[in-house]
Amino acid sequence: MNSRVTMGLAGLLLVGAVFFGYWGLVLSRQPVPPPPAQPTAPSVVEQTTSSAEDQTRQPVVVLVRDVPPFMPLTAADLALEKLRTAPAGSLSAISQAVGRTPWRQLNAGTWLNQQSFDSGGALARMIHSDERALAVAVDEVIGAAGQLSPGDYVDVLLFLRQDTSNPQQSAQIAVPAMRVLAVGEQLGLTNDGQPASPTLSSDDKLKQDQRRVAARTVVLAVPEQLLSRLMLATQVGVLRLAVRSSEEQRLAHYWAGNADASDHLDVANGNLFQFTQLALGSAPRSPVAHGGAPRSAVEVIRGNQVTQQTP
Repeated sequence: MNSRVTMGLAGLLLVGAVFFGYWGLVLSRQPVPPPPAQPTAPSVVEQTTSSAEDQTRQPVVVLVRDVPPFMPLTAADLALEKLRTAPAGSLSAISQAVGRTPWRQLNAGTWLNQQSFDSGGALARMIHSDERALAVAVDEVIGAAGQLSPGDYVDVLLFLRQDTSNPQQSAQIAVPAMRVLAVGEQLGLTNDGQPASPTLSSDDKLKQDQRRVAARTVVLAVPEQLLSRLMLATQVGVLRLAVRSSEEQRLAHYWAGNADASDHLDVANGNLFQFTQLALGSAPRSPVAHGGAPRSAVEVIRGNQVTQQTP
């Protein structure tokens, strides 16, 4: 073979050897990917902090799903959550609730206490033993332009028109200081200070406020001794509800729990027109003698008319 050809082949082989050697050196210098990080165990400080927080939290029994009334609770309906502040009177062990029967619908997320198993609906848990809940029909005028809210106090005004059975029109406060329990579907607080209605979302609350403005019924807490008076007032004339100021802190004990409650009743009775005036019309006053002393009068009833005649 020609020596020149041999030398050319040798040169090509040398160049190839140098190229592949350089390529192998480059590949060998690429960084090796680090091994995946292993999860580190929590530090002693984190474990101590978590343990301390867990000891300060208090267990509370809550419902994990909706429970219908009159159905005994099972362990599957309940869960134990630890809260920083436990609600007053809440149950702290699942065994305290298993087998007990609620008397009303309980929603998921509700924390349980003794009142969760007491009988009676929302209104029954909003009034005291000497009160009665009475619904009154209202419109935009009667109901203070739709601005009434549960918890307000109102005076019930009565207007009697002049007609054949009522010769003299009159206006009076039929029943003062009545507590508003509900306006339409919106309820206030129960006697233990808890909302009578379940907590609503922002959208549902907005819809409820809109329905409250257009409500056609208002439920009042009426003292038992004034129940018949308010019932009579709703039938014989036109009612108005006058809202009282929230600054009157005495309203919460106006009719009950206060020694002055009987005095308030006497004042209300004194300000009210006579029953004959309220039911049948105004009776004329008895005439006065020339000497200034009133003469005794005899009440004469003719049908639905009541008159006073002096013998």
